Amino acid sequence: MTQTLAAACSFEEDIKKSRFLGHASPVASVDEAMAFFARHSVPEATHNCWAYRIGQNYRYNDDGEPGGTAGRPILQAIDGQGLDRVAVLVVRWFGGIKLGAGGLVRAYGGCAANCLRAGQYLEIVATSQVRCRCGFAELALLRARLAPAGAVILQEEFDADGVQLTLEIPDAALQALQAVAANITRGQSGWEVLDAGAG
Repeated sequence: MTQTLAAACSFEEDIKKSRFLGHASPVASVDEAMAFFARHSVPEATHNCWAYRIGQNYRYNDDGEPGGTAGRPILQAIDGQGLDRVAVLVVRWFGGIKLGAGGLVRAYGGCAANCLRAGQYLEIVATSQVRCRCGFAELALLRARLAPAGAVILQEEFDADGVQLTLEIPDAALQALQAVAANITRGQSGWEVLDAGAG
């Protein structure tokens, strides 16, 4: 079961006179992650270090700290919590006492982990987009069967022959709903999976 954050969260702590401020947020894309970092970075702070994980895509940045002492521990905090589609920024204001490489790893990784622990999680449900058709008379019944299965209607296009629906459906419900649509439309649904694993 993969999880992400339900909403953005923050955490702040002082370590040997340096102030560390962590910000974490759910993100759906690399662009969204980079926009989050740009929005929450503090130009006058000493360092703005970050990491994100979005499926197999991940990146981290030490922003001037010794290599591997900031961005990588932040990424390890994300992975350690078993999270996906998450971006974490840790801002540091240097307080005059050097922490050393081990101290930096503990400080950045610890602040990121505490920030993530402060958030609430939700399960990521794998979904696929599907296109299907039904007649006007069948639309109400089909709609009534979609919602309880967690399916969402993304688009409805009406034409002379009926309605074409674009749906987002949890992968676990795909086969059952395909059978429901075939039954309601008497085999005329034209069920087509557009992109599996969209969600």
